[in-house]
Amino acid sequence: MKFKLDENLDVRLATAMQAKGFNGDTVLSEALSGTSDDGLFEVCKATDRVLITLDLDFANPLRFPPGAASGIMVLRPQSINLAQVRSLLFHALARLKQEDIKGRLWIVEPARVRVYVPENEQG
Repeated sequence: MKFKLDENLDVRLATAMQAKGFNGDTVLSEALSGTSDDGLFEVCKATDRVLITLDLDFANPLRFPPGAASGIMVLRPQSINLAQVRSLLFHALARLKQEDIKGRLWIVEPARVRVYVPENEQG
């Protein structure tokens, strides 16, 4: 599984992910800074990468349908500091051992992960 960290996340998180065996790159490393949300979503779809972001716009499954993508992970820390964001991120990545994110929207909060499953996939 491959991941793309949005430009609103510290690039050190990609290095930390790689150190733990995850394939993570950043919007900044690919010179995609300033790309529109729609453009970034299309890049993630084309490169088969799960988008990880702090941007609540991506939590709208009508605008960014997760079923059309490898997955979307929106991190919602109590405050935006590296330690809290890193903790949320690695908590969510550990959850991938039990649950697939492909085609899903995960909203990751300190006490829970809300998972949106597109209607056409619900049992």
